[in-house]
Amino acid sequence: MSKRSVTEVNAASEGHGEPRKTPRGESKQREHAADDEMGEFEDAWEDELESDEEVVDSEAQKGEDGMDVDDEVMPPIEESEEQPPEPSVFIPGVHHLEKDEILEPDDAVYLMRHNMSVNWPCLSFDILRDNLGDQRQRFPATAYIVAGTQADVAKNNEISVYKMSSLQKTQKENDSDDEEDDDDDTLDEDPLLEHRSVPHLGGVNRIRAQPLPASSPLPPVSQPYYVASWAETGKVHIWDVRPLIEALDIPGYTIDKARTHTPAFTINSHGRAEGFAMDWASSGEANPSALRLLTGDIHSKIYLTTTTPSGFNALSQPFTTHTSSVEDLQWSPVEPTVFASCSADQSVQIWDVRAKGRQSVAGIDHAHESDVNVISWNRSTTYLLLSGGDEGGIKVWDLRNVKKRGATGPNPTPVAGFNWHRAPITSIEWHPTEDSIFAASGADDQVTLWDLAVEQDDEETGAMDATPEGGRDVPPQLLFVHQGQKDVKEIHWHPQIPGTVISTALDGFNVFKTISV
Repeated sequence: MSKRSVTEVNAASEGHGEPRKTPRGESKQREHAADDEMGEFEDAWEDELESDEEVVDSEAQKGEDGMDVDDEVMPPIEESEEQPPEPSVFIPGVHHLEKDEILEPDDAVYLMRHNMSVNWPCLSFDILRDNLGDQRQRFPATAYIVAGTQADVAKNNEISVYKMSSLQKTQKENDSDDEEDDDDDTLDEDPLLEHRSVPHLGGVNRIRAQPLPASSPLPPVSQPYYVASWAETGKVHIWDVRPLIEALDIPGYTIDKARTHTPAFTINSHGRAEGFAMDWASSGEANPSALRLLTGDIHSKIYLTTTTPSGFNALSQPFTTHTSSVEDLQWSPVEPTVFASCSADQSVQIWDVRAKGRQSVAGIDHAHESDVNVISWNRSTTYLLLSGGDEGGIKVWDLRNVKKRGATGPNPTPVAGFNWHRAPITSIEWHPTEDSIFAASGADDQVTLWDLAVEQDDEETGAMDATPEGGRDVPPQLLFVHQGQKDVKEIHWHPQIPGTVISTALDGFNVFKTISV
């Protein structure tokens, strides 16, 4: 599976490439003389001592006006005006890198782009809410995330809260020097990455933060802010990371290790079976402390954990319709008892926790040609569900067409499908406010941005009509391809900074905002 642990890889690749290609110049090395030989001094101007006869001959060659007369007039040596070739746009699957060509980022298409390296790769992360406001457009930006590591040995793993600050706007060559919004002093600042960590036994397969009501502030430090981690040991730990955020914001703040370094609760329902699927839900503004957590393992079982006034309660009876590994889970954005799941059995199932027998109430039995790796439930148009498969396909489903369990009739078909990626889809997510836009990542090292509302305009396709031999058409709904990371595992839109995407990969995090969204 594409989402399996990357603990066996201990060093991130140093190569970065993004959507432009330019020839790489060849470098010449100077040969050094052997140690036992005396190097000769070479006069670059080839000056020699002149004899008296040579001086006389030289005087004889001068004209009456004392000017030197050359026997042959040599043409002046002109400097080469040959310019390096212009960079060209690189589209995966349409263009191919030639020998000695490398990918370089085109900062003209980014409003912001930053790369950040960390000590250990993080297979999963989630974005934490902050008190800096919603719909933020000004730079520099600040973001908080929580991530779990994939270290070399189990005892070296951590849960880390990162504060990414001084995320400056991308400077372009044609930017005006007198823009009012730009401060020369701040533009030169480098991005700052700070973190506070707690130890975690075993690699972290997936990590998710509890949902907070939209536009609500971060809870005060006296109240918990929960994060759940799916460990490779088969345990699901729930942590309170609120003091870690406080320590990043308040210099000198002392962390209560009794509160942060020990899980608030551990779910042992899965035994030793590890998993990747996990999703939180809350009762919203009416009762934000009433939380529900779903976890699914590689042995096809899904368990529900709820909160009570006295703490967490792990229910013992699993949901069991799937016949293979449960890969992803999503609560319905509008129905508090309904959730969706996807599995390596190629199906997408819809469940209601009130149903007897812990069986799914509806489903798509053959949603993909292979494992269904990830799903995302649209928060605005709540009957749309995205799915990404191991074959690289992306599909959009209208849940109103999904058959109830036991019903007869034709199998539902997706309302849209895309086969752009050439490797398993590793992550997929709807835009938090724009109901037609989503982002996806694949094991082909691409992060792609899509808009279902875009339609083909034959009169304005332009260069897209010229598909090279062996290439393929670019879907009009494909807005942007971000490259440059190795083995991309997960992506998320930042809900408080519109259009900003954060991605994690073997070689660290990328934070970017494009001109397309």
